[in-house]
Amino acid sequence: MNTQVIIDYLSALSRNNNREWYHANKDDFKNANAEFEKLLQALILEIGTFDGSILHNEPKDLTFKIVRDTRFSHDKSPYNPAFRAHISAKGKLPVPVGYYLMIKPGDQSFLGGGLFADMFKDATRMIRDYIAANGEEWEKIIHEPEFEKYFTVQGTSLKNVPAGYEKEHPQAEYLKFKSWYLEYPLRDEELSNAGAFIAKAAELFRIMKPFNDYLNRALADFQMPTR
Repeated sequence: MNTQVIIDYLSALSRNNNREWYHANKDDFKNANAEFEKLLQALILEIGTFDGSILHNEPKDLTFKIVRDTRFSHDKSPYNPAFRAHISAKGKLPVPVGYYLMIKPGDQSFLGGGLFADMFKDATRMIRDYIAANGEEWEKIIHEPEFEKYFTVQGTSLKNVPAGYEKEHPQAEYLKFKSWYLEYPLRDEELSNAGAFIAKAAELFRIMKPFNDYLNRALADFQMPTR
């Protein structure tokens, strides 16, 4: 695994974010993408030591395209200069929640977990209901010292507790959320040594696993909307 190939390619794409450059350097993309898939394979094996549900995944099935949908964006750059992947029991689908990795030069890389998508109303309702009924377990997970050392629960949030939930509920602040996720930022230098990076990423994913498990229990009956 050569993570520098990944960083170098994405850095160059960021400086030359146009279709002409991209197609002229397609071989460089293929090489960088191949290194990213090797990184994912090694990461899957490490995560598999504490979460066997993800071991069946093929790296190529977990990645997201770098081509951007610019139809509704002021930014018309055709590419997102980042390699991204979501590793879960059902691959890159947002549910069940799993382990997210984005490599983006300029110290914009991060490790993530939880539910990032806030457009699935059923998922939001299920998690709110589960937190409302299992608040003590929620508090135990998010205030575990090892967890607090690295993570703070983030998410899009309403101003008020939504209708149907107690305004004075002990977890009222989290009942306002529409998504519940974790992010751990990464500096470019942390990606330079692939072996060290994989070990660190796997350890952080291990620490976030109880959080993911809690959300997945809440989402046990969730069905992805059909298109």
